[in-house]
Amino acid sequence: MTYVQAGVSIAAGDETVERIKGVVASTARPEVLGGIGGFAGLFALNAKKYREPVLVASADGVGTKLEIARQVGRYDTVGVDLVAMLVDDLVCVGAEPLFLLDYVAVGAVNPALLEELVGGIARGCRLANTALLGGETAEHGGVMKPDELDVAGFAVGIVERGSELGPHLVHDGDLLVGLASPGLRSNGYSLARNVLATSQTALHEPAYEGAERSLGDELLVESVIYAPTVLAMIGELAGSVHACAHVTGGGILGNVVRILPASLDAVIEMSSFSTPEIFFEIQRRGQVSADEMVRVFNCGIGMVVAIEPSAADAALDVARASGVEAAIVGEIRPGSATVVLT
Repeated sequence: MTYVQAGVSIAAGDETVERIKGVVASTARPEVLGGIGGFAGLFALNAKKYREPVLVASADGVGTKLEIARQVGRYDTVGVDLVAMLVDDLVCVGAEPLFLLDYVAVGAVNPALLEELVGGIARGCRLANTALLGGETAEHGGVMKPDELDVAGFAVGIVERGSELGPHLVHDGDLLVGLASPGLRSNGYSLARNVLATSQTALHEPAYEGAERSLGDELLVESVIYAPTVLAMIGELAGSVHACAHVTGGGILGNVVRILPASLDAVIEMSSFSTPEIFFEIQRRGQVSADEMVRVFNCGIGMVVAIEPSAADAALDVARASGVEAAIVGEIRPGSATVVLT
């Protein structure tokens, strides 16, 4: 009996490492020591930049969006999604993302597939100026089917103690800047798949009447990585950025509430931003209520930033200069920690 016969190929694993060495190296920051292949990643933290540096960590995955990728046979975007889910959580407390580790579980190692997946993770890391410091590929032969795959990650960032963003900075009159999301990001796919992807054939048909993309391509639209935009706002607007809500699982309602003090509400005007047609298609075909939609999906806003009113226009300029569509979508008013949609 051999390891290969038991469902694990060391040779395929070694080939995968060789394939991804270049793209992993392309994400290196000056603080990275060494390269891929060691037992652990080394990152020389430059603590002199900070009086009291605080490390910030996040862990996440991309959920059942991977099932769409598997059925379509394309994994070039889900790696970017993973990076977005991680670094955009870090930046919600004002942290600069430093490095990321990934974990991939597969039924059988497919070097070409893993090269495509890790290539997407590396591309996301470059967009976020975050080092892909290391990771793990686990081949679960005999437990997972050969074409099954799951991916998760862990990221670390840094922020100066006392400069953290959060509800403690939010006050009455703050304006809410919404950063646009062209797709579902990595959230709500269990509902979306049940409503839309009723067969593999459906994934190759137009996403909706008049759509230029197939349903599969529409559902694989990669997440915008907002961290560089938010960090630019923080750097250029001198204390005017108060809090950020990354709109992930739980939708607009479940995430914006997380930046509210007990005595304030967030009032969001739904007509102030564009909702991509794919969300309306989910609502139509699944007869999903409007309330359920905003509790599950981002509906076109991937990040909400609470900002000093005098800096709101400048914040919009920063976002647009970084290539992210943005709009004033609401404001903070006295209340009871409730998100009010109008």
